[in-house]
Formats: sequence, C-alpha cells, structure tokens
Amino acid sequence: MSLVCKAVGKTDIGLVRTGNEDYLQLDPQNNVFAVCDGMGGHAAGEVASMTAAEIISTSFSHFKKELLDDETLAFGRTVPDTGTILVKSIRLANREIYNRAQTDSALSGMGTTIVVLSLEADYMSIAHVGDSRAYKIEERELVQLTKDHSWVQEMQDSQRINLSEADVSVGKNVITRALGVRHDVEVDYRLIKVKAGDKFMLCSDGLCGFADNDEIFDVIKRAEGNIEKITDLLVKMANDRGGMDNVTIAVVEIEKVEESPIEECETFTVPAESPELLKSEDIWLQRINAKRQEMAELDDMPAAEKKTPDKKVVLAIFAGFFIIVLLFIWMLMSK
Repeated sequence: MSLVCKAVGKTDIGLVRTGNEDYLQLDPQNNVFAVCDGMGGHAAGEVASMTAAEIISTSFSHFKKELLDDETLAFGRTVPDTGTILVKSIRLANREIYNRAQTDSALSGMGTTIVVLSLEADYMSIAHVGDSRAYKIEERELVQLTKDHSWVQEMQDSQRINLSEADVSVGKNVITRALGVRHDVEVDYRLIKVKAGDKFMLCSDGLCGFADNDEIFDVIKRAEGNIEKITDLLVKMANDRGGMDNVTIAVVEIEKVEESPIEECETFTVPAESPELLKSEDIWLQRINAKRQEMAELDDMPAAEKKTPDKKVVLAIFAGFFIIVLLFIWMLMSK
C-alpha cells in the first residue's frame, strides 16, 4: 500500500460494568480501524459490536473487488473505492445484526454504534452511526470530525438547549441511530486529506460522554505525541472519573502518504436502503457469513493439526528416504 500508518488501541471494562460491550478493530493489513459500542444487554451488546467489526473486516479482506463491482449495492454517490466498500460493509453489518436479533430472542433489541476509518494514498474515509466519535489531534486543539447521532445533539442543532443544559439533560444518553435496531440504516460519510505526521483518534462514549473535548485534549498533551501513552492516559482518565461505562480508544498516526488527485468531501448522509437493495444484502451475507464460519473453524483448529503436512507429501518424503537407504545398502554390498 502507498499509505503507511501506525495504529494502537485499548478497550477497558471500566469500574462498574460486569462485561465489556465495546469492540476494538485494528486492521493494519487493510488500513481499516473501528470502534463499536454495543447495547442491548451484556451478551447481546458484545455480539452486536463484534459482529459489526467482523463483517467490515471480512468484507475488506475477502470480498473487496466483488463488493466494489456490485452495482446492486450502490448508494448514489461517487467516493473512492475504500469509501465505497466501507459504506457497503457498514450497511451489511447493520443487516446482519438486525437479522440475528429477529431470529434469536436472547439477542432481541441488540445494536451497536460504530465509527470507522479507512485509509489509502493521502485520504481517509470516515463513516459512523451513533455517538462513537472520530477526532483529529492538532497541535493546539482536538478537532471533532463526526457529529453524534443523539437526542442531545439534535436539541443543540435546533437550538432548544445549549451545551451546559445538554450536560445535565435527562436524555443525554439517548442515541437516534445505531446499527441493528432497524432493518435499514443511514450512514454518515466524509472524506478528508491526510499527510505524514497527522494523528487521529476514535473513541466510544465511555470517554467523550464523561469529558469535553478540551479536557480530553489536555490529557493528550501530556503524552507528548506518544500514541501508546495517549490511549493509556485516556483510559485512565475515564476510570478516574468513575469508570461508569466501558471505554475504548484507538489512535492512528500517519507515517507516509502518496499524493493523489482525490479531493475532500464534506459529510453527507447515505440514505437507508430500498427493499430491493436489502434483498441483495441478504444474499451477500450468506457468502460473508460462510467465510466467517470458515475462518472461525480454522481459528478453533488445534495448532498441531494446522501444521500437519499433507499425507501425500509425507508419503513422498518417506518414499524418497527409503530409496536413498536402498541405494546406500546396494553401494555397500557392491564393494
């Protein structure tokens, strides 16, 4: 890849919850990085957040070209290839979580927020649903790159409440969009240019729900540019403030880029899918889930079994060794 970056992350259960419904996905092979914050109860939230991350990772790793070429999944906007796959895979993740919640009563009502970065050349696609956030870490400030899909944000946008009122609002934790809660989903997408030295952060609301952007930036400054230290200090900050929620942080540092003619694109909302498109997604999910199952079975296979050589190879080696022994014996006897 022409773009080179380094990514670190950390997820923590906090001090109150009995399980961690957040999920952190760092995929340096595809330069795709995600933070998901599950909901719907301990087990269900974990399933939702992990499923979202796995669907996106599998899409990029095994079906990139085919998803890109499939016009039945098109969403009516022209964006770079990685952005197209990102939006399509988020929609597929929504559909998978929704379908599972409908067929398994133990998972009923589950969902997850998601914020994802995909990087290539000298640009970064940002897509999100819910109130997990993406930031750019500037030298003098923390720039928020996403806008929460939440009741509080809508009230602020309509000027019904101000920021101080939002902090004490009864509906503070109510989100207006999430993956898996509806059969279709609206996804916010934007595209920005990046350069070597840029740093970006993703987080769940276990951090930004308990500290404002200035407070978060004050902690980041103490790390003096060390991205591992940034994640550690921010998780500690969340827990020092009571650890009321799971918290997940990912920091990505751009090390090398290759210039491209791609231009930035302001945030737009990808509309919810049509019934016909949803049918295409269900067909795609059969293929993606078959690959996920195949990968899971491989992961569960004992290490010794994975390393067992093919029987034909073993027989060939044995036959070769036997022939060498016979030749050696014949040479001795001929003397």
